[in-house]
Amino acid sequence: MSTVDEATETLPAEVGTVIVGSGFSGLAMAAGLKRDADTDFLILERAGDIGGTWRDNTYPGCRCDVPSLVYSLSFAQNPGWSSTFSAQPEIQAYLKRTAVEHGLRDHFRLGCEVEDAIWDAAAQRWRLQTSRGPIAARVLIASAGPLHEPKLPELPGLDRFQGTVFHSATWDHDHDLSGKRVAVIGTGASAIQFVPKIQPQVERLHLFQRTAPWVFPRTDRELSAFEHGLYRRFPVAQRAMRSAIYWAREAFALPMMRVGLAPALKRIGLAHLRRQVPDPQLREKLTPDYLPGCKRILVSNDYLPSLSKANVEVVCEGPAEVRERSIVSADGSEREVDTIILGTGFHVLDMPIAERIRDADGRSLAELWDGSPQAYNGSAVAGFPNFFFLLGPNTGLGHNSVVVMAEAQVDYIRHALGHLRSQGAGALAVRPEVEREWNQRIQRRMKGTVWTEGGCSSWYIDRNGLNTSLWPDFSFRFQRRLQRFDPGEHLVSPPVAAPARAEVPA
Repeated sequence: MSTVDEATETLPAEVGTVIVGSGFSGLAMAAGLKRDADTDFLILERAGDIGGTWRDNTYPGCRCDVPSLVYSLSFAQNPGWSSTFSAQPEIQAYLKRTAVEHGLRDHFRLGCEVEDAIWDAAAQRWRLQTSRGPIAARVLIASAGPLHEPKLPELPGLDRFQGTVFHSATWDHDHDLSGKRVAVIGTGASAIQFVPKIQPQVERLHLFQRTAPWVFPRTDRELSAFEHGLYRRFPVAQRAMRSAIYWAREAFALPMMRVGLAPALKRIGLAHLRRQVPDPQLREKLTPDYLPGCKRILVSNDYLPSLSKANVEVVCEGPAEVRERSIVSADGSEREVDTIILGTGFHVLDMPIAERIRDADGRSLAELWDGSPQAYNGSAVAGFPNFFFLLGPNTGLGHNSVVVMAEAQVDYIRHALGHLRSQGAGALAVRPEVEREWNQRIQRRMKGTVWTEGGCSSWYIDRNGLNTSLWPDFSFRFQRRLQRFDPGEHLVSPPVAAPARAEVPA
């Protein structure tokens, strides 16, 4: 699965279901279809390998900030995790192994990017145009994920810089940083991992920090041979530990769901900062001025100490201009640099795939949303029949593993497709009023949380001022809700006569 050999297989004219994307959620959906004895599906992946964000992000120090036992698929537990928080190569290998073990290999079409998808109401089919030709599908499931399209800053002069520039998600491993003067722009989840790794190599590191992040301790350790043996011999023991970790992290949501409880988290972050940064002036620069959780809470044991090193400068004045060999900050000071590394995140709310999926009238999801993504159960969009999202709007978490959210959505979609089959129906779409009420309830629930009232500006908030990225509650409530499927919440259409279709290759 590590090559694009499978991508040379031709696309059929039609298939029952197309899944777009091969990360955690796409694999969970494909495995769910398999469990339902549905093998009439393909997984279209634009890259030459599977794995989503864990394929793309290979920067130094890349690893998960959620414990491995919960950041894994419930039906594919891994007793061999090397540590409590897994590194990127291990997660990527896990995903590839899971795909093979669950018989998904022949369902992939690698190097196949979806360029356009429009609903054909007359035929009750999605008409897709891909980089390898057209294909029709009865059902379209988008699992492209929110953290895969790098976001580049609008920085004057960046295009004229004569040194090396790259984003953390497209790390240039051929570029030797030894002895270089490096500027890092951004202090998010990626930067706090790669900064400690590159700091010992570089001559000088200028870290441009717009807003100080809350950094909490990482309780990381290697898993012992005893634990590996126990989990292999008694899988129930691993499930029990997974459950314990899950519920402990659920409790972590309480001080985020109520602004008044947030000071409890603040004390943890400030104590960690005091222990790791002895210099009071630097500590002042690194002290956030908003409540923990308003932005993503980061976990690290080596980021803060690395900023105390003699070759590191924390710059609180943002970059205003890039020149041929330097960066000018907002206060007018100029710093000569050889390399610029962008740790500026991803297109989360303005997801590119929304521009490519269109209803029967040709209107794209991006046009429909107008800056505020919305979907019933984070999964279904009114006016887009037989279309579903995985990890769509308001399914992100600030406290637990999003894998549990994706698996809950898989259950909902499986129920929906089961209803289509049992009723012999041709199309299914959520009712507009149901979707509208769902999203209104989410925004009401969002009030009083640190995610909207924590005193910061974050990528959680869309351009219309709504938090359309996070789920504002315990994740177990989302799971419980999506365990049922209410046909009355959906518009179900009878089938239309369809032409004979080509067989899908095995």
